[in-house]
Amino acid sequence: MSQATPPPSDPQATAQHTPPVLATAVQKDPNLWLEDIDGAKQLDWVRQQNATTVDKYAQSDEFKQLDARLLEVLDSNDRIPMVGKIGDSFYNLWRDKEHPKGLWRRTSLAEYRKAKPAWETVIDLDALSKAEHEGWVWHGAQCLKPEYKRCLISLSRGGADADVIREFDLTTKQFVKDGFTLPEAKTHVAWIDNDHIYVGTDFGPGSMTKSSYPRIVKEWKRGTPLSSATTVYEGTADDMSVSAYRDNTPGFQRDFVVRQIAFYNSETFVRGKDGKLAKVDVPNDAETSVEREWMLIEPRSDWTVGGKTYKSGSLLATHFDDYMAGKRDLTVLFEPNDTTALDSFSWTRNHLILTLMDNVVNRIEVLTPGPGQWKKQSLGGAPKLSTISAGGIDDDHSDEYFLTVTGFLQPTTLYYGSIGHGEAEAIKHSPSFFDASKYEVSQHFATSKDGTRVPYFEIAPKNLQDNSKNPTLLYGYGGFEISLQPAYSGSIGRAWLEKGGVYVLANIRGGGEYGPRWHKAALKANRLRAYEDFAAVAQDLIDRKITSPQHLGTMGGSNGGLLMGNMLTLYPQLFGAVVSQVALLDMQRYTHLSAGASWIAEYGDPDKPEEWAWIKTFSPYSNARPGQKYPPVLFTTSTRDDRVGPVHARKMYAKLTSMGYDASFYENIEGGHGAAADNKQSAFMNALGYTYLWDHVK
Repeated sequence: MSQATPPPSDPQATAQHTPPVLATAVQKDPNLWLEDIDGAKQLDWVRQQNATTVDKYAQSDEFKQLDARLLEVLDSNDRIPMVGKIGDSFYNLWRDKEHPKGLWRRTSLAEYRKAKPAWETVIDLDALSKAEHEGWVWHGAQCLKPEYKRCLISLSRGGADADVIREFDLTTKQFVKDGFTLPEAKTHVAWIDNDHIYVGTDFGPGSMTKSSYPRIVKEWKRGTPLSSATTVYEGTADDMSVSAYRDNTPGFQRDFVVRQIAFYNSETFVRGKDGKLAKVDVPNDAETSVEREWMLIEPRSDWTVGGKTYKSGSLLATHFDDYMAGKRDLTVLFEPNDTTALDSFSWTRNHLILTLMDNVVNRIEVLTPGPGQWKKQSLGGAPKLSTISAGGIDDDHSDEYFLTVTGFLQPTTLYYGSIGHGEAEAIKHSPSFFDASKYEVSQHFATSKDGTRVPYFEIAPKNLQDNSKNPTLLYGYGGFEISLQPAYSGSIGRAWLEKGGVYVLANIRGGGEYGPRWHKAALKANRLRAYEDFAAVAQDLIDRKITSPQHLGTMGGSNGGLLMGNMLTLYPQLFGAVVSQVALLDMQRYTHLSAGASWIAEYGDPDKPEEWAWIKTFSPYSNARPGQKYPPVLFTTSTRDDRVGPVHARKMYAKLTSMGYDASFYENIEGGHGAAADNKQSAFMNALGYTYLWDHVK
């Protein structure tokens, strides 16, 4: 995502601008009134700002053509319908022009492998929404194994994280009369058996954490009121969430309770038949996964146990029952080095598939448990500067797997295979939405302020001129150990590349491209490292004469929207325009807005003076001040986003416009944290962002 480049000059030290004044105390906020998300006055204000933005950027023929072309990509009937196996059938949620809310449908494997499978509709979300006068958004189904006759369906109003839960019968394709149902809340449910479920939800005052997730998990019996459910575990108000589930694998049934203290900080307990809990004794920042007789452990810090030390980012295996009995016999399945990281893993019936990254490019290994050691074999590597991933189809009954290959210029291909039975077969191909032959992909490394090499991918025309005039879009995220990897996007191709632009994807610290160490390097007091990395990539593009500040636009969402806010306030000299989507921006109040308290482990607690001292250095809302040369900025968000919420964008836009800056705003009334509830809304929001950038950096 490999060409080395000389270290750029420090953009902060060389910039010809006045450093921002950082907030030093809680000050009166004239925009607090905008924190009433659903207030009539506030929504009237939102509609007024939306109208202004639409009039300015979304009325031209060019915008309407782009909007239509992006919707064509999203609604294409030639897209690969990705599936998951439930019982003997393969299920898919499909949205298109005729079904904007979606069809939950199923087919057989033999039928799925055909070019045009025959599908059986199980739930028609559009028909259901119309009948019930609701804007239902599909949030998934949890089905009871091994029979797979009953499911708990999660439906969201307008895309919010809060769901309504309903029991559904897969044989009759009907919701179960007097079945398990729960009203709208941020809920966690899991089957125990046909007549019992675990449920964590809003049971009333004090039952939710400060992060707005369940604090209490209970066992609920069919046919009884929720008020009679038996408490299984209670966390604290400061925990992130509490949940419970049963592994119903025949012969290996176990019940687990999880106390999620914070991101990457949790405790897992085994619940005995007597209801007593036994803790799984691993470090709180380690991830665990139990599969039949095995437990896999991913330590996020170096871990010394049983007289041995295991590296952060490793993957370890042990017999679960032996481990719970006190033995500490661990087998190292993967150990990272300076350039490698574990991307993901997936079980089949007899094998473990590992997807690994080496400088953000994948390869796949298959491990087979055996006496004393695990046998290793390769399942292949990604084509140059592409992404490959594989996952087991049914870990109870077969060694079959699906494998995908994708790249910036390579439409996704889906393969079907069975370990030990030859090469995988290509069974589905995504269509090509733009002429990829005109472009090329390269990987480069910028040098950040502290000397760290930061990789980035560049997708550019083959005849690119190094004249500093190329309209360039720089995208990033940099948080929560999430990796950004090569992937095909018809939308980026049509909206940016076809118009002559250069697209750049930055793999900055805070992400997971090099495992836990890459993430930890930008946590809390070190958060500025992520922003220095991104600025270094921008400066590298300028130094290489790919672009210049007036032609360089940048875009990011959620945590990436916070990144955008900091590019605006800390590095305005590097960019010609900024698009900040569903963003955190007011880091002084973020823990009191929506689910913000759940991210204290990532950013810190602004209510603690010693932590606010460094949080304020990356709080865009606090640091925005008059008299600066900020580039034009667009904030997009959603009223129904109950994760980050629309308040950050509202307040930041209001503050900037009050200071006379060129800022724009659009808030989708539906959409949740994705800012769109269907393909039509997604196409509009994407077209708006791309159009805004083109208007300012071409």
